[in-house]
Amino acid sequence: MPIKSKPSKPSVEGSKNTLQIQGRPGVSEARQLADLATDGIATNAITATTYLGATQPNVSLTEMVASLQDHGRRVNGNDLSAAEQMLTAQAIALNAIFAEMARRAALNMGQHLEATEKYMRLALRAQGQSRATIETLAAIKNPPVVYAKQANITSGPQQVNNGVPTLPMQACGEPLGIPAHEQSGKTANELLRVSDGTRMDAGAPGAAGFTNPGLATVGLLHGAKVRGRTRQSLTK
Repeated sequence: MPIKSKPSKPSVEGSKNTLQIQGRPGVSEARQLADLATDGIATNAITATTYLGATQPNVSLTEMVASLQDHGRRVNGNDLSAAEQMLTAQAIALNAIFAEMARRAALNMGQHLEATEKYMRLALRAQGQSRATIETLAAIKNPPVVYAKQANITSGPQQVNNGVPTLPMQACGEPLGIPAHEQSGKTANELLRVSDGTRMDAGAPGAAGFTNPGLATVGLLHGAKVRGRTRQSLTK
């Protein structure tokens, strides 16, 4: 692809396939070519002018690059009016292709079934592309709204609490319904440890013994009936 600095006068005849750009100070010609290739504008401009050569042979490559840059700046500014017009035109053109292929399929109906099938496939393919183009245009005009929901996947039932629940407060400032060892950050075993020589739990169990004989087992004091006779007490 030839490249040269853009002249002040219009390009001479025969230079429509030469890309003319404004030189940047301190940037080599090779780097400018590489930048044009990486941003994709120049390569797509070449593709467009190549396919337009049969119908529009006088399209300038330099002006095609400038036009693509203008369209890109519009899209960057959220102006999609040109893209919407292009998609609308494509949908209409694809519908025209569908109508022509369907007409040709009808002409071969009953005589050349193979040709009929090929034309019908082309017709339905053009119809599907036209529908897809219209759907794309509708998505641009009215973007779909995505509703995000929380997915809880587990092997069994579960409860998910999103957020920290608020508990009623006592007069002392501690929340109700929370054990004392959880409020202080200590475990139950830590509360029963010895502190300054005395146990913190005044209700610890005492030593076992016969401190109240009146509540002792009846069989030990008066004997138990075994098969009709009374067994003597073991403590006399």
